[in-house]
Amino acid sequence: MIDAMNRQWVLRRRPEGTLRDEDFELRSVPVPVPGPGESLIRVHWLGIDPTQRGWLNEGDNYMDAVPLGEVMRGGGVGQVVLSNDPDCPVGSWVAGMVGWQDYVVRSAGGLFGLNVVPEGVSPKSMMSLFGAPGLTAYFGMRDIGRPEPGQTVLVSAAAGVTGSIAGQIAKVLGCKVIGVAGGPEKCSWITEQAGLDAAIDYKNDDIDACLTRLAPEGVDVFFDGVGGSILEHGLAHLARGARVVLAGAISSGYQGADPASGPRNYMRLALDRARMEGFIFLDYLDRFPEAFVALRDWHAQGAITIAETVSSGLESAPSALRAVFEGRNLGKQLVEIAG
Repeated sequence: MIDAMNRQWVLRRRPEGTLRDEDFELRSVPVPVPGPGESLIRVHWLGIDPTQRGWLNEGDNYMDAVPLGEVMRGGGVGQVVLSNDPDCPVGSWVAGMVGWQDYVVRSAGGLFGLNVVPEGVSPKSMMSLFGAPGLTAYFGMRDIGRPEPGQTVLVSAAAGVTGSIAGQIAKVLGCKVIGVAGGPEKCSWITEQAGLDAAIDYKNDDIDACLTRLAPEGVDVFFDGVGGSILEHGLAHLARGARVVLAGAISSGYQGADPASGPRNYMRLALDRARMEGFIFLDYLDRFPEAFVALRDWHAQGAITIAETVSSGLESAPSALRAVFEGRNLGKQLVEIAG
């Protein structure tokens, strides 16, 4: 038995507008006991992604809303501390939907279960490179954007984990890549560490003037994770036959309501014979192995760098989720629960 309590963040009420700590309740319950064929996992890290905010709304989403009174849904990694499953022995690392809590019982793997981390793979990378961010970047860039060598690619939220991976994939594919990020620190990181060709600071730069200078022939692929005015700036600078990849809309706050207005200049798509397409990485489930191999190889070659921002302690989870909407994170936002 584990001589400890299991702290859990449970959803107390559906957020209205900006997420607040009071929307959740931090409770303590006994540590669960694994049954036959099950394992007890001590959660070490939580991965925080913008999409988690969308799971708190009652409206349509690609996953059901988190029920009131239930543990907040979230991905993470942990280590097996008790086991009745020979395929998941004590000491194994697992990754998947652990929830915002100290301990979780593993009964099965699968898409939304807890899967043993392959030998030689960093457990934390299962939340970034080999998780939803890396898969979104891979399929969004390769299949929806379809960049060709020598073309110009624009990536918004380029200092976030998904955008930074997408931009680096475009570099691997032989493209000129321009990243949009907020603040000098992030802009320096995407050029000096991630290796993108240029950075636009949306907080301080004239975006249109920068795009006119950096992409005089227009943007061939625009990988957008922001929406709002950033999407409008990108649409204003499309090349003929451009592809716009809708990977997210963090400017909306994912608060369950449509923005007050759409992109005013959407007719650029018609005039430039461009295409704008959205997708969810789960659409490519049968091709996950292909993506894992490519991402692993590029990372091993040093072509993909991952930045991390770490918050300390389970109690910081709501604040960490707010941080990704306030631009306070560089790369993957993590919460360290156990060292």
